[in-house]
Amino acid sequence: MSEKLLRRLGLGSAIAVVMGSMIGSGIFRIPGAIAAYTGTVEAMMLVWVAGGLVTLCGALALAEVAVLFPKAGGIYVYLHEAYGRLTAFLFGWLILIISPALNAAVALVFGEYVGRLLSLTPSGARLAAVAAIVIVATSNYRSVRFGAAILNIATSVKVMAILALTVAAFVLGNDATTHRPAAAGAGPATWGGFGLALVSAMFAYNGWQDVTNVGGEVRDPQRTLPRAIVGGTLGVMLVYIGVNAAYLHVLSIGEMAGSQLVAADVAVRLLGRAGSAAIAALVGVSTFGTLNGGVLVFPRVFFAMAEDGLFFRKVAAVHPRFRTPHVAIVLTAGMAIAYLSLRSFEQLIEISILGQLPFWVLGVGAVLVLRRTRPELPRPYRTPGSPIVPLLFMVVMLALLVNSFAEHLASTAWTIGAVAVGIPVYFGWRRLSQTAVARGLKPGNYDQKRA
Repeated sequence: MSEKLLRRLGLGSAIAVVMGSMIGSGIFRIPGAIAAYTGTVEAMMLVWVAGGLVTLCGALALAEVAVLFPKAGGIYVYLHEAYGRLTAFLFGWLILIISPALNAAVALVFGEYVGRLLSLTPSGARLAAVAAIVIVATSNYRSVRFGAAILNIATSVKVMAILALTVAAFVLGNDATTHRPAAAGAGPATWGGFGLALVSAMFAYNGWQDVTNVGGEVRDPQRTLPRAIVGGTLGVMLVYIGVNAAYLHVLSIGEMAGSQLVAADVAVRLLGRAGSAAIAALVGVSTFGTLNGGVLVFPRVFFAMAEDGLFFRKVAAVHPRFRTPHVAIVLTAGMAIAYLSLRSFEQLIEISILGQLPFWVLGVGAVLVLRRTRPELPRPYRTPGSPIVPLLFMVVMLALLVNSFAEHLASTAWTIGAVAVGIPVYFGWRRLSQTAVARGLKPGNYDQKRA
């Protein structure tokens, strides 16, 4: 499918895609919400550990399918191979809806914190967000190596900065346990709240699967993809657990629950106004890197759909000189800029996670399906602990979805409904494709003249 794209990404760049996509705005904004949902230190830390372990199970399983089909499009390709065109199309339809939302959410946080550093107005901050989208889109349009280089640098800087904040919190901070009230128990305030906290944590862990979208541009994918997916996920899990322990060393659980930006509050307590500026710069670098990762990986899904005839054929175009899916990149960037004027950060992230959960389940479940339906395929990497590892991931994701329906019925139903709308769209597209073929056109080329 992706033979027109060149394999230029090595192991270091692939790991940077995983870690750079995962470590974005979430770790700076989500801990406060998780503290509020859980209510105790023990339950809060359990959420981060559980979220990391569940994500690691998904990574261990998805790596097996990534090795079988190292092509542009990632989970879209795996769903197509395991379940057929409709399921794959619905995932692509979802990505068409949420990837601009994710990129816009990250760009919005970038703009806000650049605005703090430069004293910009709210309008100026939004313009900074637009400028960031244009810059990363231009970089990825020009070269996948250039886009990967930006991601490598940004990921290295933000991981080192987060580790520095963690060390500083333990060295310079006063232990918050000395003024922390005794907890009524080690469990969460409610198990429904624990489930919602875990959904929030999954937003922070989101991105572990993104490197599969550029599988068609990874060198030696049979060895590189499993190492990148599993190694990057494990690395982020350790970073998240460490930095949340550092937050709790400086702030009480109540202070965290009342904070929208825990990292900034920790830095201010440690370093005063200089700490606030340092965190603003860190969030700027972090979100810029994550935005670059989103513009790198999401266009490959649209590229794969177009090559399958399930999207406009022109979206599968590869630049004759730069060898990048340039039309898909421009489409992704343009939609993200449009989303910036429509939604808040909280609305944008709520759209993104709940819709992905069913497809994460199906993507990981493809390991078991393909072992039964395609046993002849060579498997140089096999999921350790199978079938328990993939099944554990699938059960937890389904439980989170059920809990979200119970706790936030309206938003969950809206998100799932938006995916369901893709079903009539799919059959309408098929009808258009059949009509196009009958007229002598290629599927997806509905703007062509009659042959």
